[in-house]
Amino acid sequence: MKWTRKDLDTAMAKIEELASTDMEFRKLCLSDPHTAIKEATGKDVDPGYKLKFLENEGGYESFVLPDFKGSGEELSDADLDSVAGGGTKHKIG
Repeated sequence: MKWTRKDLDTAMAKIEELASTDMEFRKLCLSDPHTAIKEATGKDVDPGYKLKFLENEGGYESFVLPDFKGSGEELSDADLDSVAGGGTKHKIG
């Protein structure tokens, strides 16, 4: 079942309500987000969809980084050797 924007908004409102008043539900959100959403909404979330609830701890902000696109360039053999420990050889003694 596809989730619409309205479904998501409704689910978030319900989850926020439950998580702010029901400690057992709050613990469920942290330990098993898929089950918590099912309990709150009656709807399943694709098991392959990664979810994570976080406690609201002062002093922390969470940011989701965009997908990495890279420079489009591959490392040269010399760069790969350097990263793999094959860089400059030093004579000991």
